[in-house]
Amino acid sequence: MPVTPRNILFITTDQMRFDALGCNGGTIARTPNIDQLANNGINYQRAHNQNVVCMPARATIMTGQHVASHGVWMNGVCLPEDEPTIAHHLQAHGYQTGLLGKAHFEPWLGAPENFFENRMAALGSTGPHRGFDHMELANHFFEGHSHYDAWMQSHQTDKDQFYPMVTNRGQNTASRGETGALQVWPMDVPTELYHTHWVADRTINWLSGLNQNPFFCWMSFPDPHHPWDIPRSELHRHDWRDMPLPRLYRDTHEARLALLDQKPKHWRGYYEGTIWSNLESPRDFVPASLTPDQIREINAYTHIENELIDDAVGRVVAWLTTNNLIDQTDIFFTTDHGELQGDFGLMFKGPYHVDALMRLPMIWQPAQSANLAPATIQAPVGHVDLAKTFCQIAGITPPDYCEGALMPTTNDEANAQDRQFQLTEWDSEHGPLDMHLKSLYHKDDWLITCYEPSHLYDGSEGELYNLNEDPDQIANLWDHPKHRETQQELKDLLYEALPEPRSPKLARVAPV
Repeated sequence: MPVTPRNILFITTDQMRFDALGCNGGTIARTPNIDQLANNGINYQRAHNQNVVCMPARATIMTGQHVASHGVWMNGVCLPEDEPTIAHHLQAHGYQTGLLGKAHFEPWLGAPENFFENRMAALGSTGPHRGFDHMELANHFFEGHSHYDAWMQSHQTDKDQFYPMVTNRGQNTASRGETGALQVWPMDVPTELYHTHWVADRTINWLSGLNQNPFFCWMSFPDPHHPWDIPRSELHRHDWRDMPLPRLYRDTHEARLALLDQKPKHWRGYYEGTIWSNLESPRDFVPASLTPDQIREINAYTHIENELIDDAVGRVVAWLTTNNLIDQTDIFFTTDHGELQGDFGLMFKGPYHVDALMRLPMIWQPAQSANLAPATIQAPVGHVDLAKTFCQIAGITPPDYCEGALMPTTNDEANAQDRQFQLTEWDSEHGPLDMHLKSLYHKDDWLITCYEPSHLYDGSEGELYNLNEDPDQIANLWDHPKHRETQQELKDLLYEALPEPRSPKLARVAPV
């Protein structure tokens, strides 16, 4: 019997931790609207990304492929414009497709003449592009490329209100915060003009203009990604002075070093500013220089950004409800990757394969017409599973290029699928320094990360954690004689499961 295709609202944030939400144990940010999606639907407790930075993660979402397969191996590497995506596939089967907010399938620091995303607004274009009938774009910085930037200029907003993408000193550590914390930047911009509010507005506007065909709508918030640049009027939500320090932050420099010294050397190198291994952190930023109050202030701003996202989600869900669409709309909520947020004394993201960056909030509230009961799923799922699940909702066969599997809706179904693991890859090249990490999270709560040969490592190094005994990934068991057999079994499973890398290798064409 044919399946009646349902609408899909796909909501993503950028750089949100699993524990940011109340439904996942968060105790600071108030997220009642997202929590309600989890209460009504399916909350995946072990969702992982296939890469811990934006462009590779988003390429996995778009293709349903592991990073090795789609080939977007680091930020600045583009999925070719003619590459088929799940948006194309849904579009070909009668779906109206839209993306409102952050796309980042192309480098947003790239020249507009080279990347269509960065010249769309100037051309007055809203698509089609990459399988989306309609795109209106926003980003973290006011770089002048996006539809949001053009809209703000039409409202005569002073560009100086926004965090400067590169300061006059060629650095990216400017601050307007009370503690001097880098990239903390309160703005005298009304909440109604802030990009979080704008993304929800544009989503509602696009949905309001649709005909009766099913829709696939990607509502993509740029926050809580740095810079932490909230409207000043929202500071009342959380006083940084009241913020607890992260559980994985240690009070003394010596204790932080003892924590980092259990891990391979680029961890401590990043902390001390001696090894700069990724563009995801400002080059002149030394995490060891962070004061506890600076971490508190950054985290207060992050929690406020998460609350503003929750408010925006609530507005869109209310619109669907008022317009009698909630019965036939599946709502997904996730993020592309996490944020260290003071864990281990570090900030931002990079080649650090721990829960702070790899473990994602992932929530699916099925349409009421789907008659699926709420559930909490412990089995591992990932970004790689989304594309096939969207096709199931649409009642269509997934394209041959999709990897992954259908996301389970009960724990019995997860067991029947024998879902054992998720893979996460990292490859980067910054000048002479390259890094290559491959990780496997196993359903028995083991996490292994193999360090492949590079300028820093000879290929014998790695990380191994027993998450049952060590959920914070502190005690690295890689060299522990007792766990050599487990290490080898997990390593064999990892390399048996990894797809062959795309050939020829896609070129890195721009910075982030």
